[in-house]
Amino acid sequence: MTPDELREAAQIELAAQARYTQKVSVCTAAGCASCGGVQVKEAIQRQVAEEGLKEQCLVRSVGCMGLCSAGPLVAVEPDGTLYHHVAPDHAPEIVRGLDLALPVKDLVCPTDQPFFARQHKIVLENCGRIDPDKLPEAIAAGGYEGLAQALTTRSPAEVIHEVTVSGLRGRGGGGYPTGIKWTTVAKAFAAEKYVICNGDEGDPGAFMDRALLESDPHRVLEGMTIAAYAVGASRGYMYVRAEYPLAVTRLKSAIRQAERAGLLGKNICGTPFSFDVDIRLGAGAFVCGEETALIASVEGRRGAPRPRPPYPAESGLWGAPTLINNVETFGNIPSIIRKGGDWYASMGTEKSKGTKVFALAGCIRNTGLIEVPMGITLREIVFDIGGGVPEGREFKAIQTGGPSGGCIPEHLLDTPVDYESLHELGSIMGSGGMIVMDDSASMVETARFFMEFSMAESCGKCVPCRVGTAHLYDLLDKFARGDATPADLALLEELCDVVKNTSLCGLGISAPNPVLSTLRFFRHEYEEKLKAVTA
Repeated sequence: MTPDELREAAQIELAAQARYTQKVSVCTAAGCASCGGVQVKEAIQRQVAEEGLKEQCLVRSVGCMGLCSAGPLVAVEPDGTLYHHVAPDHAPEIVRGLDLALPVKDLVCPTDQPFFARQHKIVLENCGRIDPDKLPEAIAAGGYEGLAQALTTRSPAEVIHEVTVSGLRGRGGGGYPTGIKWTTVAKAFAAEKYVICNGDEGDPGAFMDRALLESDPHRVLEGMTIAAYAVGASRGYMYVRAEYPLAVTRLKSAIRQAERAGLLGKNICGTPFSFDVDIRLGAGAFVCGEETALIASVEGRRGAPRPRPPYPAESGLWGAPTLINNVETFGNIPSIIRKGGDWYASMGTEKSKGTKVFALAGCIRNTGLIEVPMGITLREIVFDIGGGVPEGREFKAIQTGGPSGGCIPEHLLDTPVDYESLHELGSIMGSGGMIVMDDSASMVETARFFMEFSMAESCGKCVPCRVGTAHLYDLLDKFARGDATPADLALLEELCDVVKNTSLCGLGISAPNPVLSTLRFFRHEYEEKLKAVTA
């Protein structure tokens, strides 16, 4: 499919949709599907047929609309009505409302509320707006336009320049500058190079990558293909958790459609460039989120990290230079190529450019998926976008960065969300999980929960992580039971330092973070446990 054919396909799809006077879009991503979204869509389809409206009303599946706590969600165009908590039984009144142009008031979800109004969507711009199983809809929404521009109007070096100018940093947690990583792989001399998309999203409470792959898989494939062109790779692997069956199904469908359309495979967009993508399923090992462990898994070996250097950019998959970015990082690339690196760099902070996708979970009214500019404060996320803590409870802490992150108290909620500011608080951006805790939460129990997770997920290759996390968990268990002594508190801090500074990979290095941050901001809770045995 050449650039001209791409534009023609977009016009054809837009014309096909224009013949419908009304569109009903039902979220069938995993969140809404789990509470009946598929059944809602089927019920509305049946009702539309019964009312004789099939020629004027299009009923379709779309991806995540964001406000997962209010699902299933249904959007109606052109009037812009959004329905929440929809059940199959609501289908008759929703469809009758279409015919009479009267929304069902009891089901209307205000779209001017801060949850929607405060967001700035780049990666998620088409999520909830297109049917992820239909390539023409993706194309009509601008899909593969950035790829066509890159292949036909820019050299690989020019593509890398735009990514570098954008200031984009890896969204998988480390925050490494994307342009530098791409440059390193591009400069490596090798007969074969690879691109890997890290979709091994393992943080408890995180679902950003899953939602994007379920809602707009073509965007991620487009970003991977642009990256492959820029660094000189001819083969790519999409590494996805097997626990994400819907994401895997939609990815497989997207790859097949893109190949048939000439947007993957041989001579993409009628150019000499060729790129093939395969899917590899992860077995749920958290450690495989680490680059070298992921590479081992793709190669068919046990997922365990290896010492670096050499780094994957120099010697990665089967010893070849390998570019690894996560799902959200690749999701930013099409917009950067279409609109320019300067456009992207105009958003965010001096060192943290653009936007970030977060999964809001825990004790908060509006749980779901959000995309906000870097630099927004934690308070704005929790109380404006998130709606605050429900059921009359008080906010206590927000945990960012999953098991590798830290717990941040209320008096620090005015901290801007960027890589450096969170690091100063002993936490990290991570891949984008945010878990809110109310005043009923025990921070000792919280630290123990995350340490148990890290202990169970340790690959066991290095002693500090394998043994250290187990000892840390045992110490935290003593605190939780009220059996700890002052010597245990000193040992807990000392052991955190040892594990943090001697572990082989990021799992062990960051495993003490929840303990260190709760000791820093909620030390009294640990000391209260000591009083029970020393009084």
